[in-house]
Amino acid sequence: MPKEQYSIGEASRALGVSIDTIRRWDREGKIETTRDAGNRRVVTAGEIERLRGTTGDAAFSARNRFGGIVREVKVDGLLAQVEIDVTDPVRVVAIITRESFEELGLKPGMSATAVVKSTSVMVQR
Repeated sequence: MPKEQYSIGEASRALGVSIDTIRRWDREGKIETTRDAGNRRVVTAGEIERLRGTTGDAAFSARNRFGGIVREVKVDGLLAQVEIDVTDPVRVVAIITRESFEELGLKPGMSATAVVKSTSVMVQR
């Protein structure tokens, strides 16, 4: 079952911004947060999705998409391994061709989406 609330650390990773940015956005009214029992800020999944916006890829057949932040990229010969921290928080690791990696211009800290179809994981930017 997907989480409904995220800590500001999880929200910052999902949105590709710093924790300080989440705090500033909260003060400025740009993001809606609530407080948990420990008086810590939490962000709903719906608010994260609102701030992410839509990608406009409605014609894409894959339905399982996990947006997140590129954690690490390892290039070896013709392949590149891309590790993405996704919102839930889980990590998805994709093995893609070096050509695709170079075309996407992936770097640690950049937003990316893992698209899962059958047993394959594709990477979208």
